[in-house]
Amino acid sequence: MLAEIIHMNSECNMVSEAVPVNRLTSGKVENSNLHLIDEPLCQDEEARNGTLEFYGTVNHNGEPCGGESEPGFPSGTTEDNINDFYDYDTIFNEDDDDSDWEPLKRHMEIPNWFCINCTMANLDDVVHCDNCGEHKRSGILRNGFFASPFFEDAHSCIAESEPAGVEAGIFLRNSSSSCSTAVGFDERMLLHSEVMAKQHPHPERPDRLRAIAASLAAAGIFPGRSYPLPSREITKQELLMVHSSKHIDSVELTSDLFSSYFTPDTYANEHSAQAARIAAGLCADLASEIFSGRAKNGFALVRPPGHHAGVRQSMGFCLHNNAAIAALAAQAAGAKKVLIIDWDVHHGNGTQEIFYGNKSVLYVSLHRHEGGKFYPSTGAAWEVGSDGAEGYCVNIPWSRGGVGDDDYVFAFEKVVLPIASAFAPDFTIISAGFDAARGDPLGCCDVTPDGYAQMTHMLNGLSDGKLLVILEGGYNLRSISSSATAVIKVLVGEYTQTEVGKKGPTKSGLQTVLEVLQIQKNYWPTLQLSYEELELQWKLFSIQRKKKQLKRRRRMLGPIFWKWGRKSALYRLINSQFSLKSRRL
Repeated sequence: MLAEIIHMNSECNMVSEAVPVNRLTSGKVENSNLHLIDEPLCQDEEARNGTLEFYGTVNHNGEPCGGESEPGFPSGTTEDNINDFYDYDTIFNEDDDDSDWEPLKRHMEIPNWFCINCTMANLDDVVHCDNCGEHKRSGILRNGFFASPFFEDAHSCIAESEPAGVEAGIFLRNSSSSCSTAVGFDERMLLHSEVMAKQHPHPERPDRLRAIAASLAAAGIFPGRSYPLPSREITKQELLMVHSSKHIDSVELTSDLFSSYFTPDTYANEHSAQAARIAAGLCADLASEIFSGRAKNGFALVRPPGHHAGVRQSMGFCLHNNAAIAALAAQAAGAKKVLIIDWDVHHGNGTQEIFYGNKSVLYVSLHRHEGGKFYPSTGAAWEVGSDGAEGYCVNIPWSRGGVGDDDYVFAFEKVVLPIASAFAPDFTIISAGFDAARGDPLGCCDVTPDGYAQMTHMLNGLSDGKLLVILEGGYNLRSISSSATAVIKVLVGEYTQTEVGKKGPTKSGLQTVLEVLQIQKNYWPTLQLSYEELELQWKLFSIQRKKKQLKRRRRMLGPIFWKWGRKSALYRLINSQFSLKSRRL
């Protein structure tokens, strides 16, 4: 039951040096320490030719599928990426940098507990996380972000007979659903988890859904002012519209394995394939439900996420591309043009690949890029589409971390909404990763719940309100649950106007938007005026900056008559040093 899953005792986050896990053997639960494997472990020819590359795989008996296991766990912790984190050179190629997950540093003391909110390691002598300040026994899984981060949950241990507020009516469809918000959720998606014992919890974990579900229940939104959509598993025929047959088969193959990895950071267990089918099925049915008018809009509370999954590969925690499947389901229901807005902090390389030459789907992504240094390194502004669909891929690549509400709202006003209005979509999808939220350990940006609500409100006016929000990333439970709740409040009609975006963009934000406008105005003439206005604004900004530098220079230098007097040498020395410093700035 959902309440039993949400009302977890936070003591499950306590760890010791060797972490035992349960495994199934002959229908019984056996307690065993899992071991990691020295080499790629499955000899199945079809699997090796497909997308599933088994970086350390064991079957239901905990035995390696080919190869031999090495007992024990590494004594070190981590260095700069996930490959060093696992510290198994024979399993994870050092050149295969498929993650920006950098949870720990080497040579630290062995932690005694991991934060339930952000997963960072802490020593036993502290009760609040050194990284995010969350209490080690926080009630965030019971009450969502409404739980205090500073105090222990008073109801961390609840009786099984206690009535569950979360599930009350959760499977009862609202009688007025024809004009309401539909929510897609299924508890079986919680079974998708990393079962191999690691030295650090994986950031894409079931608690992400638990925290959001608890927050929505506490806010009276789900159940309450929205209704649940019955779930189903997507069919292979539907998946073939997006993915290759080998990709689909490789994901299905994981159902026969206790644990497997597509990439060093993309895991699967025996339940993962079903969880991915359910997530995709919910997204497809939500799209059909909304476009047909049976629902006003919808939110897909699903995992595993999908926007990194391409035609032939699973990566970046993603197995099937939920947004792409929803877009094609909307078109099957009658939509001619679909808009996908991806505000996950990572570029949705899989979604871009799938629709790169498709004029009927406009893909717009706002993400950290930093010249290709940020995962997954794709999504530069010049990536605009191909094969006659140039301009139908719009990338807004931030050049740094820490990007906040003002830059996002500015990009929406100057790029996203003008292009979207010119495109005139029949259906709109948001790939809603919340890892650009303030406090996220991977995204390191500064978008607030009000910022996400503002962007949702701005998109709500498109396609006659036919809007589907699909959960992607987001790894700080407090950030992801508060942000998701703010977004769903907009869907159910509870938006409150704020001052978000009133300050204007930062210098780097303005530069990024100008770069995008300069490229995209060649495909969307409506951007020409905005580009000229911002270019003029940038020139004025540059002039003002030069004036400030000149004033600072005059204050730094001595009187001008020093130049010709006995202090001329001192004047030249000061002037040369200031000029050198100005060039460095």
